[in-house]
Amino acid sequence: MKILVVEDNPQVAETIMDYLELSGHRMDCAYHGQAALQLLAEQRFDVIIMDVMMPRLDGLSTVARLREQGIPTPVLFLTARDSLDDKLAGFKAGGDDYLVKPFAMEELEVRLQALALRGPRCDMGALSVGELTLDPASSRATRAGVELKLGKIPFQILTLLVRRAPHLVSRQEVLDTVWGDEEPDSDALRSHIYALRNALDKPFPTPMLETLHGQGYRLVTS
Repeated sequence: MKILVVEDNPQVAETIMDYLELSGHRMDCAYHGQAALQLLAEQRFDVIIMDVMMPRLDGLSTVARLREQGIPTPVLFLTARDSLDDKLAGFKAGGDDYLVKPFAMEELEVRLQALALRGPRCDMGALSVGELTLDPASSRATRAGVELKLGKIPFQILTLLVRRAPHLVSRQEVLDTVWGDEEPDSDALRSHIYALRNALDKPFPTPMLETLHGQGYRLVTS
């Protein structure tokens, strides 16, 4: 399996990674939610181990956001919080399993194998806004039946806007979702919005992408 460990305690992360690597799995690590979102935008994993209490972006918020982005990778929450309310919150956020600390490494691996065999979540199908249809799993988008040619980052921005539509998405939320901690220079977002607008609006009689200067972006339908 290719596994992402999201854990802010380096010692815990290293212990998990060492054990699972010895079992033949490929590992990567992020120490907070923002870094995890950036890795998940760039790579595919079979399963994610997610701590709950983390700085910058906690585990529940991270999983909720990756589900909003259409990322269907199974998630196992790993936490010392063991109340029923905590577990229910984990599943509500989009988690697939919940293991309480302290735990046995053998049980962790068996649970991960079960999640990987189950495969990506199947409840995250195509999204629609007006005449726009978007499938996060295949990275395809169409408007009025015409396929849109979008690069990776414009597609990520469009996915966020579709999931929030018709509400406004702030510029900072776009930056956090797409780039995480490695915020680009001021021209990068502008150029990707320009590319998205060209693909989404230019070939069609009515625009869908609206920019509210100083506020953010949203999708509108006539």
